Amino acid sequence: MAFPAPLEQLIEAFERFPGIGRVTAERLAFHILRDPEAAGLAGAIERAARDTLRCAECGNIAEQDPCVICSDPKRDRTQLCVVEEPRHVEAIERSGAFGGVYHVLMGALNPAEGTEIAQLSIKWLVERVGAGEVREVVFATDPDVEGEATALAAVEALEAGLSERPVMTRLARGVPSGGALEYLHRGVLMDAFEGRRTIGAKR
Repeated sequence: MAFPAPLEQLIEAFERFPGIGRVTAERLAFHILRDPEAAGLAGAIERAARDTLRCAECGNIAEQDPCVICSDPKRDRTQLCVVEEPRHVEAIERSGAFGGVYHVLMGALNPAEGTEIAQLSIKWLVERVGAGEVREVVFATDPDVEGEATALAAVEALEAGLSERPVMTRLARGVPSGGALEYLHRGVLMDAFEGRRTIGAKR
């Protein structure tokens, strides 16, 4: 027997989330029906959509534009850290290992899942670096196949699009291969930043 239409719509809504299959979507939907407090999810989603925006300078999710990091005069604007997602900014900030500014690509290169270079903010990255203030670009994409491919694509775009290129570095292998930045210990991230290496063609 089919579920009632409102419940089926809720299940289908959960299925649209990355990594959520039918069984997990059903479990989440039934949890919301059982737990009165879970009904607040709809309001939380509405508030998050209404009260957040993307920073026009770095692309991070924020409540103000520019975000608190980009508007902080104490940040070192000669250092630009490139990350895949806003959650990676939060992870690095939590470590206290970096004092520059960020550029959020809003994803990683993964053609198998439909993410192409044009969907990432790599062109915007080239424009930011081309403005001349940045002296070092630190690539802090995830140390997996997609993250490495994303960093390589960005490096190639910077090398092709700029006559004067900044130093380009990659986080050291203190970051475990296949790991995700948001789950790393503070000390691991600090070691990775201290041991970062130069990437790209020699000038």
